[in-house]
Amino acid sequence: MPMLQVNLLSGYSGQLKNRLSRALTSVLAGITQAKPEAITVWLHEFDPDCYSRGGESRTPGQEMGAPESIVLDYLTAMENRDLDTARKHLADDFVMTFPGSGELGSLEQLVAWSKGRYRYVQKTISTVDVAYGMDDITVFVLGTLRGEWPDGTEFEGVRFIDRFVMHADRLVRQDVWNDLAIAASS
Repeated sequence: MPMLQVNLLSGYSGQLKNRLSRALTSVLAGITQAKPEAITVWLHEFDPDCYSRGGESRTPGQEMGAPESIVLDYLTAMENRDLDTARKHLADDFVMTFPGSGELGSLEQLVAWSKGRYRYVQKTISTVDVAYGMDDITVFVLGTLRGEWPDGTEFEGVRFIDRFVMHADRLVRQDVWNDLAIAASS
């Protein structure tokens, strides 16, 4: 029965503390094979006046947004072709790749590249997984695509995986794998 105690400076939101507890529980479950209900996580909060590093009192770090929410907001904006909203989630050096696209550096490049491939595409998302690294966060989105080919024929049930890399609340990379080429040839 794993038990973990974490010391935090006071000031973080309840939402962030809940995300932290869930993430730590997931890590412990994965490493120890303990069932989540057998894992205990305590968050101890301390007033910043009761803490110093380098002889100076410190304040809590800036809260990061929920990575899965940022990615889903971006995908919704892209599906609606709301490029301005989508762009708010991107780092300045954001790049993306799609099957057959090569590396694209702007949303406008993606829209131009996709015009001859389909009229529109929508996603049905089945799974969103978040992996925390030391420097970056990786978010995997799995599901199926539906939409319309350039000739007006509809398609559906086409598998996809989107892999996003995030740094400091911004998307820095998107890699896409899907079966659109297989669906187009059948």
